[in-house]
This record gives sequence, C-alpha cells and structure tokens, in this order.
Amino acid sequence: MPSLVEAKRQVVAYVDSGRYEADIAAVADEARTYLESRAQRGGKLAIVVDIDETALSNLPSMRANDYGFIVAGPCDLPRGPCGLIAWIGMARAEPIKPVLALVRLARDRGVDVFFLTGRPERLRAATEANLRAAGYGWSGVILKPDDLTTKSAADFKAPERKKLQDQGYTIIVNIGDQMSDLDGGFAERTYKLPNPFYFIP
Repeated sequence: MPSLVEAKRQVVAYVDSGRYEADIAAVADEARTYLESRAQRGGKLAIVVDIDETALSNLPSMRANDYGFIVAGPCDLPRGPCGLIAWIGMARAEPIKPVLALVRLARDRGVDVFFLTGRPERLRAATEANLRAAGYGWSGVILKPDDLTTKSAADFKAPERKKLQDQGYTIIVNIGDQMSDLDGGFAERTYKLPNPFYFIP
C-alpha cells in the first residue's frame, strides 16, 4: 500500500504523462464505434452520460486542493483551497474532449443524449450553464433530488435509466467514471472511464 504522498505522486505522474487522457480517449473510441454501428439500426435511441470526470473535468479544483476533498468554502484558483460547491457555481469546468465528441456524434446520428449526475438539483443552473459553455447539447439533464440520499449512486441512477426505458428509449451507451454510474442495468453497453482521483460507491 503506497503512502499518501506516494499515491498522490503516482496520480500526478499518470495525469501529466498524458496516459490519463489517452486512456479516456481509448474508452470513448470504443463507445463511438459501437454508437456508429448501432445507430444505423434505428429506433428510439439514447445515450446516458455522467458529468463529473466524464463530461466535465474538475482537475483544476482537485489540483488546487492537492487532491483533497473540500466541499464548502470559496474556490481560490490556482492556489487553493477550492470548495467543490463554489467551483461548480463558477461553471468553468472544461469538457473532456473525447466525451464531447461522442455526444456530438450521438446528436448528429439522431440519438438522444441524457446527462445523469449525482449533483443535487439545487446546482442545476450552474451545471447546465457549464455544460452549455463546454459545448454540449442534450435532450435532458437529470440531477439528484436535493433531499435524496442513497447508499450507492447506482441506487439513484439505475431507476432513472429504467424511467427512460419506460418512455420507450433504448439506451445504447452508458458512460461514466465510476462503476456506480454503470451498475444496475438498463443499457446495452457500458463504458468505464478511468478516475484515479476519487471513488463513489
């Protein structure tokens, strides 16, 4: 088991070397290949996309916190500390480019795009503003009700995918950076992006 200092050093090396971006691109490429072939068969199709570390990168805020997790307080970039809620409110997260390309391809092919996030409903305005500024378009943005707590993100996300299925959608691609974004079914294919920064059960 590496020490905390060593673990952080490994994360920094992984990101700075370009391997993190390359690994994301490889997964997104697989999703794109499947989407291209599957969309040709037609139907009422959708893809479901997580937001944090999937559609948008929070790397500047995490770097400012030396990869610690700080929720409250102001966000002082690049020095830190940077409170997560303040950072989201700034709506300055950059798109994760291979995922942006995947979403644009989906929309070009007539596939509906739904963002499904564990962010609370009260952050909707900032979240939608950030997605728009990052170049995304969508059919729906699904946030967690402010008063909902679940043991796992999957306990919220899987039923939301089922609701889309109940509306007649076939979810052909579900992409996220946590297994809890993908667990619970209601998608033909799931694609897991790397996230060396944090784990969400």
